[in-house]
Amino acid sequence: MKVILGADHGGFEMKESIKKWLATEGYTVDDVGADSLVAEDDYVYFAKQAVKAVTSSGDRVLLFCRNGFGMVMTANRFAGVRCGLAFDVEAVRKGRTDDDINALSIPSDYVDEVSAMRMVRVFLTEEMSRDEKYQRRIMKLDNLI
Repeated sequence: MKVILGADHGGFEMKESIKKWLATEGYTVDDVGADSLVAEDDYVYFAKQAVKAVTSSGDRVLLFCRNGFGMVMTANRFAGVRCGLAFDVEAVRKGRTDDDINALSIPSDYVDEVSAMRMVRVFLTEEMSRDEKYQRRIMKLDNLI
């Protein structure tokens, strides 16, 4: 599994920290930026770059910005992307099991680094439920566009 990271200025520091941690955990990481802290950059660019870097259905995307919503809105405009907002471990777990989220937006202004790591671990390890109702719902989402 490849983990693709994207962050604007608001999530840059957390992205850098999570990137180092993921490397120690043995993940293949593709960081699409930002490469440096630029206060005037825009989340739209980095969310788009991250989503476009997905090369297989097993890849996962981690997005970082101040409140998380801009990244979620941008990512979810792309077919096949199901981006959720990270606000606690159980919500992320349900996002993976019930909704098969393949992208996660972390609001760096509202989540500390330890909590972010816990949510990322769940996001990267939890499998989607095999329950028919969840499978059916994902199929319906995939057929909206």
